[in-house]
Amino acid sequence: MKVKLGYPVLQANQAIADRNREAFQRHFLLVLNLMSSPGAGKTTFLERWIRLAEDRLRLGVIEGDVATTLDAERIAACGTEVVQINTHGACHLDAGMIARTLGHFDLARLDCLVIENVGNLVCPADFDLGETLRVTLLSTTEGADKPEKYPAAFRHADAVLLTKTDLLPYVPFDLTRFHGTLSRLNPDAPVFQICALTGEGMEQWTQWLLSRRER
Repeated sequence: MKVKLGYPVLQANQAIADRNREAFQRHFLLVLNLMSSPGAGKTTFLERWIRLAEDRLRLGVIEGDVATTLDAERIAACGTEVVQINTHGACHLDAGMIARTLGHFDLARLDCLVIENVGNLVCPADFDLGETLRVTLLSTTEGADKPEKYPAAFRHADAVLLTKTDLLPYVPFDLTRFHGTLSRLNPDAPVFQICALTGEGMEQWTQWLLSRRER
């Protein structure tokens, strides 16, 4: 019965996502859907990356959270145009929420729109937002077993970012297990080891993204 109820919801979401995608394509806009569990470092990553990429990409950000505008305030402090979505309890963003924010942006003036999804490795994986690329983040503090426990979030990712790599000497994160699992789940997705504090991996990530935008 849950499957029967869920199908119309996903079908309706897909129709809106397709319209979002058409709008993004008309403006030659690269759209990223960032997914992770809470605390993986999405916002800290964005703060560092915005400062690195601002002279190469005109960026806009949509921040998704259950409550507060704290993350949007952090992104706005970087000088980037940002819109906050509060879901008031929902565990993910959906395509309709994204569609309702687009009027706040001049899409023709952007190169890349980043959607920071609600912290959750389950529900966001089921909802297409119209994005160009799905990017899943995992921090070294969460453990190397997460791709096995939450396979959909990693199987459908176009890229995976391993964050907080400065902590690798201090946490029991099994890199061999992590890379082995990803090679089975999603062998085509590149993996970038990222540290937002030191900048490790940021340039490699940026160069890969620029190459995707040029396709």
